[in-house]
Amino acid sequence: MATTFTPRVFSGIQPSGGLTLGNYLGAIKRFVDMQADEFETIYCMVDLHAITVWQDPADLRRNTRELCAGFIASGIDPEQSVLFNQSQVPEHTQLGWIFNTVARMGWLNRMTQFKDKAGKNRENSSVGLFAYPALMAADILIYHATHVPVGEDQKQHVELTRDIAAKFNHDYGVDFFPVTEPVIEGAATRVMSLRDGSKKMSKSDASDMSRINMTDDADAIAQKIRKARTDPDALPSEVEGLKDRPEARNLVNIFAAMDDRSVEAVLADVGGKQFSEFKPMLADLAVAKLSPISTEMARLMEHPDEIDKILDRGATRAREIASPILKKTYEIVGMVGS
Repeated sequence: MATTFTPRVFSGIQPSGGLTLGNYLGAIKRFVDMQADEFETIYCMVDLHAITVWQDPADLRRNTRELCAGFIASGIDPEQSVLFNQSQVPEHTQLGWIFNTVARMGWLNRMTQFKDKAGKNRENSSVGLFAYPALMAADILIYHATHVPVGEDQKQHVELTRDIAAKFNHDYGVDFFPVTEPVIEGAATRVMSLRDGSKKMSKSDASDMSRINMTDDADAIAQKIRKARTDPDALPSEVEGLKDRPEARNLVNIFAAMDDRSVEAVLADVGGKQFSEFKPMLADLAVAKLSPISTEMARLMEHPDEIDKILDRGATRAREIASPILKKTYEIVGMVGS
């Protein structure tokens, strides 16, 4: 009989600085929504993944705390959810090594994220950058997570996690690790640049006007939306009318995601409006939703010791779940010891 696993959500974000609207709508907002569902929820600042490319140590510490502040300010309750940074729970890397022996080189070679991040200089990339999908699988499976909310760009890594779980279970004749389900839903699972609707919103873009930072104040948020690139046509009344209009589609998606409505419902209301009318609506909505978050993030960042205490408590709770799963994994593999 198949094992029944506790419904449990795990997801994480790299604390590499510059939390954007894309991170919020594509990930954090959904983390908050799933907190109210029937799942145990575990959310992580994956600082070990961040160092697969070099990070200034002082920046990494600040970015980890800022990301934690962003989680809490957005609505993650550290009492209701487990909230911690990855490096404080050694079971992640311990299981990660086991999975390095399960994952196949060919599987990792097919990961498009590595190809994108390594670029033409693959031979000079760190081993960690190449192998991090196996650690990501360990991040998920050390908690027997059944669901992982991710953006489209991470779906391939969750599929690899499923492959690793299936191969481990097959190789050892067990039904120990769940085959995790990716959760990809909502109007803005992939938020695009405000200056180019064909490119993903990114903190690395040279133009600050291309993105809304979660630390932006109300004036900056409104200005960036007013200056966002658009086209000269009125908004359509149906989704089909957004085809080949990437900037229009992006702004409508953002509005729908922030207003917790479908794109179809939004277009039913705004179809026929010019952007000169729609942009102020979007700016008002964005300021109402985002400026309280940036204000609360700033307040939290004035108390780094309190953030560290929250992360320490979260790490203790995380280890209570992870430790027995690692212990059982070691027994299955044949490791000797208590």
